[in-house]
Amino acid sequence: MKKVAVAFALVLTSLALVACGSSSSSSSSESTSPETTSESGAAAGGEEGAGQEAEGGSAGSASALDIETASSGLAYSSKSATAKAGMVTVDFTNSQAIPHDVAIEDSGGEVVGQTELTSEGSESTEVELKPGTYTYFCTVPGHREAGMEGTLTVK
Repeated sequence: MKKVAVAFALVLTSLALVACGSSSSSSSSESTSPETTSESGAAAGGEEGAGQEAEGGSAGSASALDIETASSGLAYSSKSATAKAGMVTVDFTNSQAIPHDVAIEDSGGEVVGQTELTSEGSESTEVELKPGTYTYFCTVPGHREAGMEGTLTVK
């Protein structure tokens, strides 16, 4: 009888974990006007990638910066990115079931922009960036410490 109760508890726990982990609240946001270029250089193992570059469109429009999670692990697909100064639309895509986000921190340690947490989805935010070096990272506890961060250079 005790074995049946333990087995039943394990099944219930497994179902609860699956139900919690499969939440897929994604808010997709696509933009086609700004041109964005990126170079492949996966960093799933923490290796520094070639980076991503955001280019602005016409005057008055925001440039786009695409940041994606690596296919697995606590990492972004690139450890570095470049954007033009001004209004920047940060487009974040998470292909993992684990919730992630992107926060952008200036050299003084202040978060100047952040997307919403998402699992297997996309989120966007706009942020005004001045020339300089920023850090982008995941705000989920333990993810940044595990290496889920990169450097953003704004020119």
